[in-house]
Amino acid sequence: MNAVTPIKTVDMPVLEADASAFETLFPLKPFRIRHRLVGDPRLTLEAILDLVKAMPRDRIEYNSGKAAVSQDPSTTPLVDLTPEEVIKKIETAGAWMVLKRIEIHPTYEALLDEALLSVARAQGFASNAEAGFSDIQGFMFVSSPRSTTPFHLDSEDNFFVQVHGEKDFNIYDNEDKGIASDDQVEHAITKHRNIKFEESFEARGMHNHLLPGEGVFVPYCWPHYVKTCETYSISVAITWKTPAVKRRNDLFVANSMLRDRGFPQKAPGTQPALDAAKLGLFRTANAIVSPLRKSEGLRRMIRSVVLGKDANYYLRDTKSETKKKSVGM
Repeated sequence: MNAVTPIKTVDMPVLEADASAFETLFPLKPFRIRHRLVGDPRLTLEAILDLVKAMPRDRIEYNSGKAAVSQDPSTTPLVDLTPEEVIKKIETAGAWMVLKRIEIHPTYEALLDEALLSVARAQGFASNAEAGFSDIQGFMFVSSPRSTTPFHLDSEDNFFVQVHGEKDFNIYDNEDKGIASDDQVEHAITKHRNIKFEESFEARGMHNHLLPGEGVFVPYCWPHYVKTCETYSISVAITWKTPAVKRRNDLFVANSMLRDRGFPQKAPGTQPALDAAKLGLFRTANAIVSPLRKSEGLRRMIRSVVLGKDANYYLRDTKSETKKKSVGM
C-alpha cells in the first residue's frame, strides 16, 4: 500500500481524558475520551481502500448494516459486494465492515503506538510496555449510515475513537455476570462475539453519542452495541492485552477446546492448580503452532481446529466475489 504521512502532534497527546477518569476509573470502568486523529491522512476513505487491497482476506469481515441489536450470528444479513466495493460505495452500500489487526502494516502500527504512548506518558510512564500496553492491536470500522453493530463483548481493553460521522455507543455493566455469564463470555471469546440483548439491561447502560474527535474507553469484556447516524462512519479500536487478560483468554480457549471434546470445564479461577496445568499445555502447543499463522490458509485451518468448524464464519463469499473468482479476476 502507498505510504501515508501522519499528522504531527508534537507535545500534544493523541488520546486524552480528564485526569480523574484515569485516577478513579481506568482500567475497570468506561469513560469518555478525546483524540486528535480527525483529519489524519491514514484514516481517509482513500487510504482505507489501499489498506483493504493490502489486507489478507481473513482480516476483513463485513455484512449488512441492517443487523439487529440482538442478532443471531447464523442469520446475519450479508451484502453482495466485494470489500473494495464496500469502501467505494460506503454511503449507499448499507454495509458494516471491520479490518482486523491493522497493525500488521507499519503505517497503522505507528498510529496505534503513537496513540497509546500519549496515554502512557500522561500517566508518568516512559513507554507503552512500562504502562502495561502489550499485544497492541487495531481494528478499523467503516460503516454505512444507520448501521448497527450487534450487542457483543471483546477480549481486550479498548480505546475506541470516532474519526468521521457520528455514532451512538452503548456500554453495559457486567461485573456481576448478570448480562453475560462465564459460559456466555467464553462463547463470545471463542466462538462468536455476539450475545443476546434484553430490554432489562438498558438501565445499566452508559449511553454515548460520539462526534468526530470523541471516543470512549471500553474495559475488557464489557458488552456493548453501536449504531451509526446519518452519514458514513470511520472509527478505530485501539486495543491491548495485559498479562492477566491474556491468561484469562488462553484459559477460555483451552476450556472451550476441552468442552468441545466432551470434557466439562469450570470457569477460570475456580480451580487454580488445574488452570495452571491447562495453561502450560495450551501455551506450549500454541508456541509450536504460532509460526504457521503467517499463512492465511493455515490460519483458517487452525481457527477451525481450535475454535470449531464455524470459526471462519465471516469468510462466506458473496455472489460478487464468487463470480469474480470464477472468471479469473
